[in-house]
Amino acid sequence: MHIPDGFINGATSAGFGVAAAGGLGAAIKQTGKYLSERQVPLAGLVAAFVFAAQMVNFPVSIGVSGHLLGGVLAAVLVGPWAAFVVLSVVLIVQGFVFADGGLSALGLNIINMGLIGAVGGYWIYRVLLRFLPKDARGVTLAAGIAAGIAVPLAAMGFLVQYMIGGTATVPLGTVFTALLGTHILIGIGEGVITALVVGAVVRNRPDLVYGAPDYAGERTEVLV
Repeated sequence: MHIPDGFINGATSAGFGVAAAGGLGAAIKQTGKYLSERQVPLAGLVAAFVFAAQMVNFPVSIGVSGHLLGGVLAAVLVGPWAAFVVLSVVLIVQGFVFADGGLSALGLNIINMGLIGAVGGYWIYRVLLRFLPKDARGVTLAAGIAAGIAVPLAAMGFLVQYMIGGTATVPLGTVFTALLGTHILIGIGEGVITALVVGAVVRNRPDLVYGAPDYAGERTEVLV
């Protein structure tokens, strides 16, 4: 999922870089409106978990591996905008310190994994939750399904970027088929991991989970 340098031309990369910077600024502002003092340590733990999990690959088929993106996981636990910040910080550190993802492609990766994967995945979660029980099982199932959908959806973000400014000569149809097939498999793993982690937290401390239903009527979500 991490786009390296050179796959997308400079003009397209710069445009998405500006969009990512603007999105990060807006996300920081929105996060300050709703993230409580009790949730700040959880946000730090989520960032550490996502960072570590993205460094570990798991096999999805012969010769193909994937890793956790963590967008929906972070968004359900600490909110979509805090998740955008978390994913952005993780990607920036990975790019500068570990050369995981090109620096010129940093904006592309932030849009795909932070905006599409985390914020977009959270809205999929919210839609799914409307049709599921408003309890820990419903939250767990909605989070797992949304995470599974968000992975190929984020991969389609790269397809759009490749269509706009791709530098390779590989046909668009070939890129689409390769991306979708691989990331559907990765999405299955993402969904299972997300469901397990979110389920464990929401069963024990639903009061700390941003995306959990407000059972007692004491917590108000900031959705914009």
